[in-house]
Amino acid sequence: MDATAVLAWYDRHARDLPWRVSPADRAAGVRPDPYRVWLSEVMLQQTTVAAVKKFFLRFTSLWPTVFDLAAAPLDSVLKEWAGLGYYARARNLHACAEAVVRDHGGVFPQTSAGLQTLPGVGAYTSAAIAAICFDEKIAVLDGNLDRVLARYYALPVPVREAKDELRAALQASVPQRAGDFAQAMMDLGATICAPRTALCMLCPIQRGCIATEAGDPTVYPIKPTKAERPVRKGHAYVMLDASGDVYLQSRPDKGLLAKMTEVPGSDWAADLPDANYPAQGDWRHRGQVVHIFTHFRLELEIWSATVPAETLDGGWWTEPAALKSEALPTLFRKVLATAGLE
Repeated sequence: MDATAVLAWYDRHARDLPWRVSPADRAAGVRPDPYRVWLSEVMLQQTTVAAVKKFFLRFTSLWPTVFDLAAAPLDSVLKEWAGLGYYARARNLHACAEAVVRDHGGVFPQTSAGLQTLPGVGAYTSAAIAAICFDEKIAVLDGNLDRVLARYYALPVPVREAKDELRAALQASVPQRAGDFAQAMMDLGATICAPRTALCMLCPIQRGCIATEAGDPTVYPIKPTKAERPVRKGHAYVMLDASGDVYLQSRPDKGLLAKMTEVPGSDWAADLPDANYPAQGDWRHRGQVVHIFTHFRLELEIWSATVPAETLDGGWWTEPAALKSEALPTLFRKVLATAGLE
């Protein structure tokens, strides 16, 4: 792969992103901030650039340094994360900030190996930070790059079956400007070699791309066979007191959506359990919420009632106008909306 052509294209067409140092500024000696790069990479996992920008700007406004984030209450971080999904990332984010401050004096390790000693930092994130911030010559292989390389080599199998081979091929192409190269390849996958289109005439690596020569790059990557997603069912109970405040509680410390805010509900099971209301009231069925998690489809039956406030403990009551500030994941915002709130 022609890294020189890739970098020349990036120098002209690099995206303007709030966490990025432009290639011109980088050439002038401006160093990327590892805190901002790390934060953006964690946010971008399973999420689009367009969705992440407002969260990134909000986070860096509230917590401009790793010291600020480490000192923030976890509950505040979870509340600001609500809407990005995959909430284990937020807990790991906070734990990582604490570790950087506690164990490294607020300075991120400068190698991919050192970065992987931090909570929640895996092979991809460590490679991205090490390359972008410190020009470590290491392959940074994300979902966009999977697609670009699958097309470049006309990979005849699903990417997951040839991940090591693709990483080795990319590693052989990494130049001295490793950080700019990594970001250039990300931009290439996001703007030129996109999921449903391939603007081959604009691509700096068109020459050498086997799928382009074959005539239809969008055939690649080969899709793996999808396993059928199981269905789980349950109930969610939206309780209001006489003044209209909503009863909320925290989810368990471990497991799916750990430590996030919820309304009470049943277990989620293959067969719908019987409704078991947590308090006496005039319960009404308000509809169903369907929510797709990575590994299963959830179908929740939504119930609401006005109940005596003194019959409940362990949670708290929130005015409807204050629900936006609660650490409610998307699932439970759907639940509340179905019950006529939010």
